[in-house]
Amino acid sequence: MTASPSFPRTREPTDPLALRVLHQDDCLAVIDKPAGLMVHDSALARGESDFVVDRLRQQFGRQVFLVHRLDRATSGCLLLAFDRDTAGALGRQLMAGTIDKRYWAVCRGWPAEDAFEVDHPLDGGPGKPEKKPAVTRFRVLARTECDWPSTGFETSRYALVEAQPLTGRFRQIRRHLKHASHHLIGDTSHGDGRHNRAFRMIGVHRMLLHARALGFEHPGDGRPMVVEAPPDGPFGKALDLFDQPPRTGRD
Repeated sequence: MTASPSFPRTREPTDPLALRVLHQDDCLAVIDKPAGLMVHDSALARGESDFVVDRLRQQFGRQVFLVHRLDRATSGCLLLAFDRDTAGALGRQLMAGTIDKRYWAVCRGWPAEDAFEVDHPLDGGPGKPEKKPAVTRFRVLARTECDWPSTGFETSRYALVEAQPLTGRFRQIRRHLKHASHHLIGDTSHGDGRHNRAFRMIGVHRMLLHARALGFEHPGDGRPMVVEAPPDGPFGKALDLFDQPPRTGRD
């Protein structure tokens, strides 16, 4: 699957509580999760009461089974099933690594290569110290140079990258970008505060990680599925920075 590097703009639902449906049939759906909304209740919820899974049960009027998760600050494609058999079949695809997940991320700096891979073990998050293998493939889609200073330079460089996680570890893309010294913009846990503040100054107040596309085999009839989610308004504002080709200045 190849997610398009074009920059379409998205739209907001007319019902403020309804989640945009990207695909729906009798046994599954893919919805467009907004940034800032938690998928389900957990130890990280900290007293919150608004969750994707609750909205979807009300919106569809039936039970839903989440096939995977997205961080609260991440937007985009979220796959769910309407029955246990479909959930199990999709879960087996997920465990086998045959569900193709592609993300868009804006990071600091220009990666030296147009395509690179981060193979760096990660723990499972709070209370799960055991490290397990974790691999993410990255592809640079665009580069830009902005007219605000970074440490030691008069300008700041950023890259739009496509991330393909081959494993499913806790905050994997965010932590792998940090490991590569290309911190994710807007990430308050693993990012770079100076660059986060620069983007807030231009009105971008969200973490710039978006689940752009999902590819999987439909459990019902085996047909290949590719579902894409356009970026939201704030992410689109960040993409506007990439409309001009990068300058050739410093290395």
